[in-house]
Amino acid sequence: MKLGMINSAWAQAGRDTAWGLHKTKEIGFDSVDIFIDPQEADVREQKLVKDTCDQLDLPIMSVCCVAVGLIDFNPSVQRFHQQRVKDYLDLCYRFEARNLLLVLGEYIWNREVIPPAEQWQTGIEQCRLLADYAASLGLEIALELEPFPLSLLNDVDSMVRFVDEVDHPALKANIDVSHLLLAGVQPEELQKLQDKAIHVHISDCDGKVHGDLPPGRGVVPFEPYLAEIKKLDIDGAISLELEYSPEPDKIEEWVREAYESTAALMKQAGLRG
Repeated sequence: MKLGMINSAWAQAGRDTAWGLHKTKEIGFDSVDIFIDPQEADVREQKLVKDTCDQLDLPIMSVCCVAVGLIDFNPSVQRFHQQRVKDYLDLCYRFEARNLLLVLGEYIWNREVIPPAEQWQTGIEQCRLLADYAASLGLEIALELEPFPLSLLNDVDSMVRFVDEVDHPALKANIDVSHLLLAGVQPEELQKLQDKAIHVHISDCDGKVHGDLPPGRGVVPFEPYLAEIKKLDIDGAISLELEYSPEPDKIEEWVREAYESTAALMKQAGLRG
């Protein structure tokens, strides 16, 4: 598998897009995932990303999209987010990416007002439409598992059920190693995602709250999770997700540390030469 990273780590530290992409390549990453909103970034920024990645021979594997409004109970909100995600898929196509990383929302009002089954079904219907559109562009959608109590997809079983009910070859799962730990998912449960997972995120955490730290700075036991991921034989990337460095002025050291520890873990697991 390729070793990539999400470029949001650089942006959160106040570094410009091109600088971050150049550093990503310089440090040694094989690929990059892009966190950019096509409704916010103008065409010049979008072209800068693609041109820079092409010049660096740094393939874009995934574009990240948070679309919590897809499962809102208001049809007008659903329609807006349906079009917004299609805009992201168009951007994936222009970037020649492999997939759109899609984050769905949470059950509202503590699951006590609107029946949870209604929100679930709304998510199924919305994602089936988006999978059709993704397939028309030769793309796939990778759904994120979020380790929060009210998240629609917060464990492997809910992910498997959702993917099976959408029942579309263009819609699969993303595996996030630190999210698995926080959700109490045992490594061997990943085998339920055989032929259902296409992308991987990796980071560390303190075992209690979402953290996205460089591997080695927290408590995640990476080896058993990576061993199970290897069995899944995913043709894609393991992408570092680093958020909000406590020392933005030292972001390059932060990313380099994460690269080195992740590269070592992947090599040990037989996931990267």
